[in-house]
Amino acid sequence: MTSAHIPFLPADGDPVPPGLRGFARAHARLVELHENPTYLAARHRHPGRTVGLVSGGGSGHEPLHAGFLGRGMLDAVAPGKVFASPHNRQVLEASRKAAGPAGVIHIVKNYTGDRINFGIAAERLRHDGIEVRRVLVDDDLATESDQTATGRRGTGATIVVEKLLGAAADTGLGLDELAGLGTRFAGASRSLAVATRAHTSLHTGRPSFGLEPGQIEYGVGIHGERAAQSIARPPIEKLIETMLDRLMEGLPDGPDEVVAVVNGLGGTTQLELYGLHDLVAAGLELRGLTLVDALVGTFVPALDMAGFSLTLTRLRPEWKAWWAAPAITPAFPARSTEEDVH
Repeated sequence: MTSAHIPFLPADGDPVPPGLRGFARAHARLVELHENPTYLAARHRHPGRTVGLVSGGGSGHEPLHAGFLGRGMLDAVAPGKVFASPHNRQVLEASRKAAGPAGVIHIVKNYTGDRINFGIAAERLRHDGIEVRRVLVDDDLATESDQTATGRRGTGATIVVEKLLGAAADTGLGLDELAGLGTRFAGASRSLAVATRAHTSLHTGRPSFGLEPGQIEYGVGIHGERAAQSIARPPIEKLIETMLDRLMEGLPDGPDEVVAVVNGLGGTTQLELYGLHDLVAAGLELRGLTLVDALVGTFVPALDMAGFSLTLTRLRPEWKAWWAAPAITPAFPARSTEEDVH
C-alpha cells in the first residue's frame, strides 16, 4: 500500500505565512512583504508607468502571482490562503500601495471569490478617489459551457496577460486604454489542462481525488477541481493532438502567430514539459501557425498535481514589442531577441 505524502508544513499547519516570508527574504531586492493585511509589492517600477497593476488569488499556484512582481509586470499582489481568494482588505491595501497617478488595474482570474473580493476593494478605492478598472482572465476551455454559471475559469493565460499588460503600462498608457488592451489579451487566449494524479491534500497527505488505473482527468482546474470527464489515457502524441484541436476550435480568429505556454501543474518534471513542448511546436506548425515564443515550465501549478496545461495566445503584430520587453521579476524567464545573441 502506498504511504501518504506528508507535506512539509509548519507546526500550525498553515504554509502560507512562512512561505510568503521566505519568498520575500529570497527576493528582497525585488519585493517587499506587508502584513496585517498581507500583500506583497514590487520595489521598482518603470518611471513612465502611470497606472498600477494588481493581481492576486489563492496560494498554492506559485510562482503565480508574487513571482511576477517587478519592473515590467505587476506592482502588487494579494495572496489568499491555499486555493482561496484573498480578503478584500488585502486587495484594497495592495491597490493603495500600487496605484499610480492615473489609477490602478485589477487583473482578476474568473472565480467567484476573486471577483467578489476584488469588486469590494474596487468600490472602496473609488470611494477614496482612486480610479480602478478590472481585466478579467477567462481562458479555460474546460468550463466553456452553458451549465457553468460563471463562465470560463481563469488559468494559465493569466501570466500572458500580466506580461503584456505590464509592458504596455510601462509606455505610459492611460487607465481605460490599458483596461481595453488587457481584455483583448485575455480574449485572444485559451487554455486546457489534464492530470494523471490529483494534488496532495494538505490535511490528509493523500491525493484529493482518485483516478482509476489508465485514466486521465481531461479539463482539470488549477484549484484541484475535477474535470467534467475522466478518459482512458491515450498515447501522449494523441493527447496533444486532441488538446491542440480543441484549443484551435476555441481560439477566436486572429493572427497566425501565437505564444504558447506549456505549464506544469506541480508534479511534472521539466524533462516531461520540454518533451510536450516539442509535440506542441510540431503540431502548431502542421496547423499553419507560427510560434513566436513559448514559456515552458511550472508557472501556474495546483500544489503538486501531476499534469500540465497548454495555453495559446494569438499575438497581434503591435503586441510583439510588449511581449519581448524585459521583465525584472523573481520568476518570469528572461526573453532574448535576435540582436541579443549577436
